[in-house]
Amino acid sequence: MKTLSDFNFSDKKALIRVDFNVPLNEKFEVTDATRIQAAKPTIIKVLEDGGSAVLMSHLGRPKGVQEEFSLKHIVADISEVIGVEVKFVENCVGAVAEQAVAALNPGEVLLLENLRFHEEETKGDVAFAEQLSKLGDIYVNDAFGTAHRAHASTTIVAQFFSGAKCFGNLLAKEIESINKVLKDGQKPITAVLGGSKVSSKITIIENILDKVDHLIIGGGMTYTFVKAQGGKVGNSICEDDKQELALSILKQAKEKGVQVHLPVDVIAADGFANDANTKIEPANAISDGWEGLDAGPQTRQNFHDVIMQSKTILWNGPLGVFEMENFAKGTIALGDSIAEATANGAFSLVGGGDSVAAVKQFGFGKKVSYVSTGGGAMLESLEGKTLPGIVAIEA
Repeated sequence: MKTLSDFNFSDKKALIRVDFNVPLNEKFEVTDATRIQAAKPTIIKVLEDGGSAVLMSHLGRPKGVQEEFSLKHIVADISEVIGVEVKFVENCVGAVAEQAVAALNPGEVLLLENLRFHEEETKGDVAFAEQLSKLGDIYVNDAFGTAHRAHASTTIVAQFFSGAKCFGNLLAKEIESINKVLKDGQKPITAVLGGSKVSSKITIIENILDKVDHLIIGGGMTYTFVKAQGGKVGNSICEDDKQELALSILKQAKEKGVQVHLPVDVIAADGFANDANTKIEPANAISDGWEGLDAGPQTRQNFHDVIMQSKTILWNGPLGVFEMENFAKGTIALGDSIAEATANGAFSLVGGGDSVAAVKQFGFGKKVSYVSTGGGAMLESLEGKTLPGIVAIEA
């Protein structure tokens, strides 16, 4: 795996694919700079070597050139985060971009305009990728969030940098963290899968059953498994057409020696609202008209016991409707357990939109080993898929 440490960027221009697809408010101010901060070490390494950095990214899903999606809005934020005044050019290809790059001195940073203002970017157009390739001596991919897309800037451009391409610090760390779980994780390995639907997690479950010792299932998925085994789930979310699939997963797990842990009790509510009436009920005997919205106290304890004996932990998906304060206790308790296990020496990886959101909301970011920055890319990795952006660097 070629990384930044394999190159000296002295007097070189690094063409870096970053993921600055950051959230903006109505005043075009960045509301969460996590992705910019994540790219900082890669940019700083290039500058400290005596090179210059040419940054390319997308923002949103524009239809052609749209002012609100211009990357010029985030130049000041990038400058502030990396501590260097960032220059900006109003195109990502062509004469204006090439001139701006030619004028770049060692130690300087240039941000190109939104790649997706050109439809050739998402189409993976070779001619467009070749134009991008003229803007750097070494290609660095540091955008894990788009590594599962065969776009011009994430995959195709790499073919024009034979021997002069590598992973940035962030992307290298993502690959390393996933491998720590899926390839060389210290046993016992536990995967916690939450969220609402079995159907959205089935390929992940099938891929990780050969790798894990324990599988904790929580969130809305619970009730499909419970009902499949003859339990009563009341009004809880349930995929009736996936009950056979749930039984098949339990059978496969048993055959592979994987222990599956399902909730034994839940916080049930008489409506989908934070102020609904609640009661603790067995997970397999929920009253008619009531629905399970969070893990119950005994379940939290059971899950804690499993987590505490684990050496490697993957967390993907919440245990309840954590967006509502009264149904966030299970997810918070799980976060506490994983944080404690991590402090005791376990490796913990958090990935996938909702669990990342929960980790940020409840302040677990620095208490786990690694929080993935790429939702879709992370999920496809866990499903065992090969990501084109990664293959392009390794080729």
